[in-house]
Amino acid sequence: MKRCWFFILTFLVNPLFLLAQQPKLEMLTSGTATSIRGLSVVSDQVIWVSGSKGTIGRSVDGGQTWKWSVVNGFEKNDFRDIEAFDANTAIIMSVDAPAFILKTTNGGDSWKIVYENKTKGMFLDAMEFWNDKAGIVIGDPVDGKFFVARTFDGGMSWQEIPLKNRPEADSGEACFASSGTNIAVLDRDEAVFVSGGLRSRLFTRNPPVNLPLIQGTESTGANSIAVWNNRKMQGGRKMIVVGGDFTQAAATQKNCFYSNDRGKTWNAPVTPPHGYRSCVAYFTMDKAVSCGLNGIDITTDGGQNWTWISQEGFHVCRKAKNGNLIFFAGNNGKIGKIAWN
Repeated sequence: MKRCWFFILTFLVNPLFLLAQQPKLEMLTSGTATSIRGLSVVSDQVIWVSGSKGTIGRSVDGGQTWKWSVVNGFEKNDFRDIEAFDANTAIIMSVDAPAFILKTTNGGDSWKIVYENKTKGMFLDAMEFWNDKAGIVIGDPVDGKFFVARTFDGGMSWQEIPLKNRPEADSGEACFASSGTNIAVLDRDEAVFVSGGLRSRLFTRNPPVNLPLIQGTESTGANSIAVWNNRKMQGGRKMIVVGGDFTQAAATQKNCFYSNDRGKTWNAPVTPPHGYRSCVAYFTMDKAVSCGLNGIDITTDGGQNWTWISQEGFHVCRKAKNGNLIFFAGNNGKIGKIAWN
């Protein structure tokens, strides 16, 4: 009988214990009249965000206080991505009409235009950096090919990849500038990006790989890719892609897939994220977090099963480059964080 009671108590207590171990969302700020899609977390203390109406936010105390500003002359621009290197240095990307990249070295007090493109149809989607010197920016197709430019001097200058060398897009295929995370570092000298729309694919130096995400309309496909960059791993890189249909916030059909072989093959989760997801980020090799319009999901088994931990909607999530916190940002200047053991 004692043994029976032991098993009964174990069965009852374990779910409560697991629930207690789930990370809790802490809201940091909201109410700023901007939609934030750019987020860069230098450390647990230094966080930068960028958004609509030319708005930039910076915190140097873990998000407890924020310095908000509007970039002079860019009051109507939408800064969909930001890459920060320290408390003083950051690069922001304005998507279109025309497309701009700007850089600050004084904490956002002033910004310098380092790239401008007035090409008809130009729309930048996301940036990614290997280090404080080498970076890449991608944009929607122009003349049937995805736009790509590189920097090797910390974003002070950008060189456009010749049209003949750019990846070719299919009809109705583009990228989503939903979180600045549809491009990621793959290894020391290569990046990977994902597309959506009428077709959803993964692009590297090799031929494109068809993704099994829902696709076929302008609102469907891949929005974000996360790559686990552990160079000691055998058998290739672990990846997770998320997306879905951004017009269907709660739809779970084909909204997430994970790969254990550098994107050659893809696996569907047993329990997918609980809706459309615009961003995904690794915490460890097995732990990852994803967010979207209807909340936040986490996985502790590499993407096989996802748990809905919050119904607070966000556009973007990022783990601190030098730290252990994960930050989130979204509409109305909303910013939050979780601590995950």
